[in-house]
Amino acid sequence: MIISRTPFRVSFFGGGTDYPGWYQKHGGQVLSTAIDKFCYISLRYLPPFFEHRIRLVYSKMERCNHFEEIKHPAVRETLRFLNFDRNLEIHHDGDLPARSGMGSSSSFTVGLLNALYALRGVMPTKMQLATESIQIEQELIKETVGSQDQVAAAFGGLNHTIFHRGGDIEVRPLILSKGRRQELDDHLMLFYTGIMRTASEVAQSFVPDIETKGKHLDRMHAMVDEGIELLQSNRCICKFGELLNQGWEAKRCLSSQITNSVVDDLYTRALDNGAIGGKITGAGGGGFLLLCVPPSAHERVREALHELLYVPFKFERSGSQIIFFEPSGQDYRYAEKEQTRRAITPFQELSAICKE
Repeated sequence: MIISRTPFRVSFFGGGTDYPGWYQKHGGQVLSTAIDKFCYISLRYLPPFFEHRIRLVYSKMERCNHFEEIKHPAVRETLRFLNFDRNLEIHHDGDLPARSGMGSSSSFTVGLLNALYALRGVMPTKMQLATESIQIEQELIKETVGSQDQVAAAFGGLNHTIFHRGGDIEVRPLILSKGRRQELDDHLMLFYTGIMRTASEVAQSFVPDIETKGKHLDRMHAMVDEGIELLQSNRCICKFGELLNQGWEAKRCLSSQITNSVVDDLYTRALDNGAIGGKITGAGGGGFLLLCVPPSAHERVREALHELLYVPFKFERSGSQIIFFEPSGQDYRYAEKEQTRRAITPFQELSAICKE
């Protein structure tokens, strides 16, 4: 049995510049942090006593005999990527819902890839997990997604991630004093709007003509440097909230699907009750509302957004980890017949042992 634990993330600045269609020509950068909310993947080699060879449990359950039959795209394409052709059982559990703007899809892919490597006795690097997950999502699944979520999930921590022209990725951990990090932590609030959407669908509304969004993306790119400079200075942390507000205004200009009347109302109510700034996490359209709020105004904001679920969180530093590793001690044998691989039944196994 293998269990991987992979964090979700919150992105502060630079989202949109991490799409390969943009950064491979112009470069991109993101300031983001992993948080202490996780995706858990448990898997094991499935014993050969069942009619199916693959059992997959998430919000649905699938039983298949080959990975090509799997409907879950991330599982199917990750198994294809690794050419994984063994009996397998996979379970997924998450601390946060899918399609909520917290990088859940990429955390799933990174965590699954990490667990499958561990099952084979391989320990990949964090950069390998990130880049291979990017390849799986963008090239095999062919989803319209950026490249920041996979990096945040694999590496963990509060990072300045740089996407160089040509495709190279550089991860720079942001160095803050303990007091400054705590100050930032104390000013951040997270609320679940209950609005579910697929990030790739929102992104599809602006990525195909992303070159026409250059003015806004250049501004969002510059905000990463401003945010880092601000956090590493002695300036009031409220300036970080003001910058978040500017970033949200720039992001809204990318597409009409970034926000809606419900989100706008929630955001306005938060500002009216003491929030300095904020944003919808991820591609937009719904999911989680991140706010920068002075501690003295926390209670007022919670009351103003009383219909939303408040989600306390802390920063996470470790990235995707294998938290349980107990490889199977039994190596099941398989028989080949007419080029079709099938499991040997217990009675066949016993008969073979007696003949030996």
